[in-house]
Amino acid sequence: MASDQSFVEFVADQMSGAGIITYRKMFGEYAVYCDGKVVALVCDNQLFVKPTEGGRAYIGQITEAPPYPGAKMYFLIEDAFEDRDWISKLIRITAQELPIPKPKRSKRKTS
Repeated sequence: MASDQSFVEFVADQMSGAGIITYRKMFGEYAVYCDGKVVALVCDNQLFVKPTEGGRAYIGQITEAPPYPGAKMYFLIEDAFEDRDWISKLIRITAQELPIPKPKRSKRKTS
Protein backbone atom coordinates (compact mmCIF):
# COMPACT_ATOMS: atom_id res chain seq x y z
CA MET A 1 0.00 0.00 0.00
CA ALA A 2 1.47 3.35 -1.00
CA SER A 3 1.58 6.26 1.44
CA ASP A 4 -0.85 9.16 1.17
CA GLN A 5 0.77 12.46 0.23
CA SER A 6 -1.39 14.20 2.84
CA PHE A 7 0.19 12.01 5.55
CA VAL A 8 3.69 12.82 4.27
CA GLU A 9 2.87 16.54 4.22
CA PHE A 10 1.61 16.35 7.81
CA VAL A 11 4.74 14.54 9.02
CA ALA A 12 7.01 16.97 7.16
CA ASP A 13 5.18 19.92 8.72
CA GLN A 14 5.54 18.37 12.18
CA MET A 15 9.34 18.14 11.63
CA SER A 16 9.70 21.70 10.37
CA GLY A 17 11.48 22.85 13.53
CA ALA A 18 14.47 20.63 12.67
CA GLY A 19 15.62 22.51 9.57
CA ILE A 20 14.70 22.55 5.90
CA ILE A 21 12.38 19.56 5.48
CA THR A 22 11.64 18.24 2.02
CA TYR A 23 10.39 14.93 0.70
CA ARG A 24 10.55 13.02 -2.54
CA LYS A 25 8.39 10.24 -3.88
CA MET A 26 10.34 7.06 -4.55
CA PHE A 27 8.78 3.79 -5.69
CA GLY A 28 5.35 4.75 -4.37
CA GLU A 29 6.75 5.72 -0.97
CA TYR A 30 8.64 8.78 0.29
CA ALA A 31 12.12 9.76 1.44
CA VAL A 32 12.18 12.65 3.93
CA TYR A 33 15.16 15.01 3.92
CA CYS A 34 16.44 17.45 6.54
CA ASP A 35 18.90 19.99 5.19
CA GLY A 36 19.58 17.75 2.19
CA LYS A 37 20.16 14.52 4.16
CA VAL A 38 17.76 11.57 4.02
CA VAL A 39 16.64 11.21 7.64
CA ALA A 40 13.49 9.13 7.32
CA LEU A 41 11.22 7.12 5.08
CA VAL A 42 7.44 7.09 4.97
CA CYS A 43 6.17 3.68 3.89
CA ASP A 44 2.57 2.46 4.18
CA ASN A 45 1.72 5.66 6.08
CA GLN A 46 4.28 4.85 8.77
CA LEU A 47 7.32 6.93 9.74
CA PHE A 48 10.70 5.20 9.81
CA VAL A 49 13.66 7.30 11.05
CA LYS A 50 17.24 6.36 10.20
CA PRO A 51 18.94 4.84 13.23
CA THR A 52 21.68 6.85 14.96
CA GLU A 53 23.23 6.59 18.41
CA GLY A 54 21.88 10.00 19.38
CA GLY A 55 18.42 9.06 18.17
CA ARG A 56 18.56 5.82 20.12
CA ALA A 57 19.49 7.69 23.32
CA TYR A 58 16.81 10.34 22.73
CA ILE A 59 13.97 7.91 22.04
CA GLY A 60 14.72 5.52 24.88
CA GLN A 61 12.29 2.62 24.34
CA ILE A 62 12.73 1.91 20.63
CA THR A 63 10.63 -0.05 18.20
CA GLU A 64 12.68 -1.11 15.19
CA ALA A 65 11.29 -2.41 11.92
CA PRO A 66 12.27 -2.48 8.26
CA PRO A 67 10.36 0.08 6.15
CA TYR A 68 10.02 -2.47 3.31
CA PRO A 69 10.97 -6.13 2.81
CA GLY A 70 14.73 -6.61 2.71
CA ALA A 71 15.53 -3.15 4.19
CA LYS A 72 17.75 -2.45 7.17
CA MET A 73 16.08 -1.78 10.50
CA TYR A 74 14.87 1.78 11.15
CA PHE A 75 13.27 3.40 14.19
CA LEU A 76 9.50 3.04 13.77
CA ILE A 77 7.84 6.17 15.15
CA GLU A 78 4.23 5.25 15.75
CA ASP A 79 2.44 8.19 17.40
CA ALA A 80 5.20 10.43 18.74
CA PHE A 81 5.39 12.36 15.44
CA GLU A 82 2.24 14.15 16.58
CA ASP A 83 4.41 15.97 19.15
CA ARG A 84 5.98 18.66 16.95
CA ASP A 85 8.80 19.56 19.37
CA TRP A 86 9.71 15.94 20.07
CA ILE A 87 9.87 14.85 16.43
CA SER A 88 11.74 18.01 15.38
CA LYS A 89 14.40 17.34 18.01
CA LEU A 90 14.73 13.68 16.93
CA ILE A 91 15.13 14.70 13.29
CA ARG A 92 17.66 17.40 14.21
CA ILE A 93 19.71 14.85 16.22
CA THR A 94 19.50 12.35 13.36
CA ALA A 95 20.55 14.87 10.69
CA GLN A 96 23.53 16.03 12.77
CA GLU A 97 24.89 12.48 12.99
CA LEU A 98 24.44 11.54 9.35
CA PRO A 99 27.22 12.23 6.85
CA ILE A 100 26.83 14.81 4.12
CA PRO A 101 25.60 13.02 0.97
CA LYS A 102 28.21 12.44 -1.69
CA PRO A 103 27.66 14.50 -4.83
CA LYS A 104 26.05 12.52 -7.61
CA ARG A 105 28.18 11.92 -10.65
CA SER A 106 26.68 13.24 -13.80
CA LYS A 107 25.72 10.66 -16.38
CA ARG A 108 27.64 11.07 -19.58
CA LYS A 109 25.84 10.75 -22.81
CA THR A 110 27.60 8.39 -25.15
CA SER A 111 27.57 9.09 -28.85
